[in-house]
Amino acid sequence: MENLTILLADIILFAAAALILLPILVFSVECWASRAPAKRCDRAAKRPRPPVAILVPAHDEERVIESTIRSLNSELTDQDRLVVVADNCGDDTAAIARSAGATVLERQDLDHRGKGYALAWGVEHLRDAPPDVLVIIDADTPADPESIAALVGEVQSSNRPAQAAYVLGLPPSPSVRDKVSCFAFTVKSLVRPLGLARLGLPCSLTGSGIALPWPLAARAEFGGANIVEDLQLGLDLAISGYPPRFCPSARIRGVLPGKKAAAASQRTRWEHGHLQTLLKQTPRLIAEAVKQQRIDLLAMAMDLAVPPLSLLCLAWATMTGVAALAATLGTSWWPVAILGASGTALAASVLLAWSRYGRDVMPLRTLLAVPLYVLWKVPVYLAFVFRRQRDWLRTERGEETSSSAGEISRQ
Repeated sequence: MENLTILLADIILFAAAALILLPILVFSVECWASRAPAKRCDRAAKRPRPPVAILVPAHDEERVIESTIRSLNSELTDQDRLVVVADNCGDDTAAIARSAGATVLERQDLDHRGKGYALAWGVEHLRDAPPDVLVIIDADTPADPESIAALVGEVQSSNRPAQAAYVLGLPPSPSVRDKVSCFAFTVKSLVRPLGLARLGLPCSLTGSGIALPWPLAARAEFGGANIVEDLQLGLDLAISGYPPRFCPSARIRGVLPGKKAAAASQRTRWEHGHLQTLLKQTPRLIAEAVKQQRIDLLAMAMDLAVPPLSLLCLAWATMTGVAALAATLGTSWWPVAILGASGTALAASVLLAWSRYGRDVMPLRTLLAVPLYVLWKVPVYLAFVFRRQRDWLRTERGEETSSSAGEISRQ
């Protein structure tokens, strides 16, 4: 009976070690591939630019909407349009957007709130005179120069959705937690998609900085209160035959939320939305990959199956401790060895990403705070089990410096 118990424990530990090894391998391959040289491609530069509509969903964004519109105005041509959807606003967002030169649509529907509903409203407005390309920019994320042109060129060359590199800046007087959070977001929204692009694979849609051919935008399911509506949209488009492409030359910039409560809310929304989508959509993507015989869908499934980095670290540390304890009681040491190799690969990949993309936001000594940052995220994961967030909530903005990272919940 004792031997049977040890055998059963070995099987469980091996399975758990393998389950943790797989997402770490995917994460590592993406990070290392991001260092590969880019493939030269100049197809889009030879094409005339088509008519473009930039759609900006905004809810109470009077503090930031003007700077975002200014960053976009410089890229507009006579055939382009910039449309702001002032969605359930109780401030001067609409007036400021008009004065900055945007066409403004005001929407009031308290029973249907969220970015998805605002986008659906804006798309309906554009149907009478549709553009060739639709670009979606969040109200709080100004675009770097030439970013719209890069996104449109990517759509032209591929006839597929394109996702810009979405990066976050640090708030004034950032805390150590802010710096770790900013780096984690960079890994999620820049390093990993860049690695997929270097491998010739599609990426997920990560939020602001999305470009779509109009025929896709016209039939996309924007309406709804999905708390990670961008991620879901990208998966739906991929399954229908239009997997998104990453466009690193387009850069969209946000900032960490300014209030602690707002940061916690945003973090929880994205963490829970990511995990819900992971659990529901990974099996769907695998099934469609088999049905359609498409390696790109399988790659997207593997990428989606990588949990938030903090959760992955927690799972690895917990399982390593359990396996080591079990080994001292008589089980095999092989699961410990597998987990040790996994942890080494994870640490090496994080250091590689930091060496290229994290030096400016996070000094090397700040890496020592990563374990504390991971522990700080534990309540978010417990809440997913006991009090899961399912509704869309806007991130409140303010001048208070946050010691947490709201948008970071994506990582």
